Amino acid sequence: KYWKKMPPAERGKYIFRIARLMQEQARELSVMETLDGGKPIRESRDFDVPMACNHFFYYAGWADKLEYAFPNRTPQPIGVAAQITPWNFPLLMAAWKIAPALATGNTVVLKPAETTSLTTLKLASIFQEADLPPGVVNIITGAGATGADLVRHPGIAKIAFTGSTAVGKLIQQETAGSAKKLTLELGGKAAHIIFSDAAIDQAVEGVVNGIFFNQGHVCCAGSRLYVQESIAPLFIQKLKDRMATLLVGDPMDKNTDIGAINSAEQLEKINYYIRLGKKDGCLHYESAAALPKKGYFCRPTLFTRVAQSSRLAQEEIFGPVLSVLTFRTEDEVIEKANNTPYGLSAGVWTDKGSRIFNMSKRLKAGVVWANSY
Repeated sequence: KYWKKMPPAERGKYIFRIARLMQEQARELSVMETLDGGKPIRESRDFDVPMACNHFFYYAGWADKLEYAFPNRTPQPIGVAAQITPWNFPLLMAAWKIAPALATGNTVVLKPAETTSLTTLKLASIFQEADLPPGVVNIITGAGATGADLVRHPGIAKIAFTGSTAVGKLIQQETAGSAKKLTLELGGKAAHIIFSDAAIDQAVEGVVNGIFFNQGHVCCAGSRLYVQESIAPLFIQKLKDRMATLLVGDPMDKNTDIGAINSAEQLEKINYYIRLGKKDGCLHYESAAALPKKGYFCRPTLFTRVAQSSRLAQEEIFGPVLSVLTFRTEDEVIEKANNTPYGLSAGVWTDKGSRIFNMSKRLKAGVVWANSY
């Protein structure tokens, strides 16, 4: 009650203070994020932590401008927001969910993934340091059962969940018929499309970033690569050559490109799909990168001669594994790319601006990157 009645400009000051404290403690947050989840320190330092800070800075500015954003309406807080974050971007996802909730006058109960709670708990200490009023943000830890209790709680007005499609469906079913609002950001099997007129070397870099960033632990990872037949042999060879340069190893080493897989369970899932691809007769390639003797690591991997119906092309692997398919025409690749239960993202590489606009309209994806990924 206290938070929602606070003048919006005052709420904005608290959020801005949080952002400044996060910036001051950025090095500690980066190290904790890497120790927590296994991602390379370079990614934590240069992407996750700065982006998390930026979310709080951005929404600090929105706090006193909401009434101008919605003419003839008076925005009202909805109450308590239950938020459940995943293990792939624990700090960034917490910032993504908490900052807008605070700016709009809501309070938060957030549960991080059970394998990656360190930086979320560190964020809680920053909230205390910023003198955020008690009870405005509440962090609870636990496994799936804790999240289920949170979803079912009658005092919750809004649920924000990022995670697997299966769990997202369960949340939808659980809240059906209730007045609870939902925001679900679920899995993906993004189509990454390379036309023959694309800038090949730049596209190779885009593909590498799209699938191997954060060990492939990204909902919008470009895990289905469609290459136009006329350039497929050249493109695949260049991609293999680039994969051979990627360093797999200690996430705390600034030279590491691919860090540790988040857990033994996730590594087993990735290896299951690799075994499945080999069994199905797909051509398998992985780099010769040396792996540390301790820890959960996976070499960057790709499969060619993958059928459209293959589970490698249909199911989310959530690891550094790329499925490569080919196409001849624009209509063919649209049909193949849209033949999936997912619709989170896609990417297109071409020299033709008209084709970019046409493809972005026809692809059934929430985000379509053009000549980038």
